[in-house]
Amino acid sequence: MKVLIAGGGTGGHLFPGIALAEEVTTRHHKNEVVFVGTERGLEARVVPKEGYPLEFIRAQGLKGKGLWQLIKGLLALPLAFIESFRILSRHKPDVVVGVGGYASGPVVMAAWLMGIPTAVQEQNALPGFTNKTLGRFVKVVFTAFEEARRFFPEGKVHLVGNPIRRKLMDNYLRSHVAHERFSILVFGGSLGAKGINQRVVEALDFLGDLKDQITFVHQTGKNDLEMVRKGYADKGFQADVREFIDDMSDAYARSDLVVCRAGATTLAELTVCKKASILIPFPYATDDHQAVNARAMVEAGAAIMFRESELTGQKLAEQIRLLKTEPARLKQMEKKAGLLGRPEASKELADVCVELMVAAYGPNGRDRPAKDEAPKASRSE
Repeated sequence: MKVLIAGGGTGGHLFPGIALAEEVTTRHHKNEVVFVGTERGLEARVVPKEGYPLEFIRAQGLKGKGLWQLIKGLLALPLAFIESFRILSRHKPDVVVGVGGYASGPVVMAAWLMGIPTAVQEQNALPGFTNKTLGRFVKVVFTAFEEARRFFPEGKVHLVGNPIRRKLMDNYLRSHVAHERFSILVFGGSLGAKGINQRVVEALDFLGDLKDQITFVHQTGKNDLEMVRKGYADKGFQADVREFIDDMSDAYARSDLVVCRAGATTLAELTVCKKASILIPFPYATDDHQAVNARAMVEAGAAIMFRESELTGQKLAEQIRLLKTEPARLKQMEKKAGLLGRPEASKELADVCVELMVAAYGPNGRDRPAKDEAPKASRSE
């Protein structure tokens, strides 16, 4: 089977695609996965590291943009479609899966027009514009939240959860690595989050008496790296401050508490890794979908949520102190998070991709010679 995964831009879109790719390629040595994204997205750095081929198209966003950016995006669409048709013709995938992001729309629509089986994977409780539109055309819509079902045609939705990378799956059985201090993992997504970075640094003023008992691992993004490093150093706290954390599996395993945004992929990781969390939804997320995501965690007893506009350093410090000094409550939150985990999401998603391929082409997929076989001679030869 050959699967083409389209989209990316941020970790929230890209990492479920990586998880699906891992599942597909480890099932059989002849299975293949190729990604399509943009040169500006996170995929340009991450996908080659993971060992998968990556193609680029020149797609741009349309919704929520200024007039000039909207015009540029519309003008780029025809070229993005032409590039998508060329990539699909060259790779001849059995199934195309869109995971959201700028590249997803043109590639999935081009595949649909070419008669290739298509699907989209919606990570959030409130679907974005692109996936809601594509949902009318694709054969299958994979969702992670029951709330998303009403946005798509009846009969197409498969509620499977968000796929999780294999590196994180170890945490489902082994959720902690022994460490001396109470460890707090802080991150705001692949690009960082200024609001979270500032509140955490401000919180240090109210945690001075605990500086010898707690430690931080903090992903800041590029812009706030030096500011956050200086904040911890000036206030005498032990902290591992990085622009980007490559090994999130280890970071989760060593943490007692996570302070983060409420992107759907992040929440899926928290539940599989069984982590208590303080969630601060991104206030400018489309349709406020991160807050909707977070409420499901709060209602289950797995997390605490603050709106960024209402959060102060003092309030954050109070919650950190409370959870550190009440280990029974922290353990209960971890247990509740684990009950929400969907460790089989990648497998279920890949199973449906196989069904789409078999329905369209039979059990052997589209006609192509195996990598270790010579092409068969034609009758005219």
